[in-house]
Amino acid sequence: MMKIVLLGKGKTGSKVMDYSDNVTAFDSSHPARPEDLASCDVIISFLPGPAFESYLPMLIDSGKPVVTGTTACDWPEDIDDQLKNMEVSWIRASNFSLGMNVVRPIIQQFRQLKELYPEGQFSIHEIHHTHKKDAPSGTALSWEEWLNAPVEISSERTGDVVGIHQIRFTSEEEEIELVHKARDRGIFAKGALWAAEMVTGGELPAGLHEFTDCVAEYLNKKQ
Repeated sequence: MMKIVLLGKGKTGSKVMDYSDNVTAFDSSHPARPEDLASCDVIISFLPGPAFESYLPMLIDSGKPVVTGTTACDWPEDIDDQLKNMEVSWIRASNFSLGMNVVRPIIQQFRQLKELYPEGQFSIHEIHHTHKKDAPSGTALSWEEWLNAPVEISSERTGDVVGIHQIRFTSEEEEIELVHKARDRGIFAKGALWAAEMVTGGELPAGLHEFTDCVAEYLNKKQ
């Protein structure tokens, strides 16, 4: 069984402990030290951006595989080269929902609508709980990247919403909408644990990998 060090015991991080029995968790009141990382197999982080950035030097020095769902983070420009030199693999994600990553090619096809209706407009709206600090969400920014077309993004913070993302194309003749609703934070924990299996499995090349690419490659092998 994998030995996991968990950084961040918030609403999502705590779910990791629900699905794995071999987790040592750390948070702001009990921060991890280099010696705490030495004996683990993988590190999973759900820390906010600034906290994760403060951990980055220690994580790199540990030489351990890392799976991180941290968004709003300033990554070192040479992080991929550093990891390759250390022969270690990391996976990062703006959203660890496996279903969300199956949606990616659908969103990429959405941009074809602009060829049929040049006057049409794209919009993305995302809704999260009131404690989420970054806006727009990392997932909304990923959708913008996947769409690769001009799009207006709006954000809403209300209640304890896990996450709702909606992309819409509107023209004079048609309106087309795609919605993804996260019903339980457990989907993010399960996705992170799936990524942890990938990053420790020995088949992933050294370097920094996007979760969406890992899922796509996995699905392509299954076809």
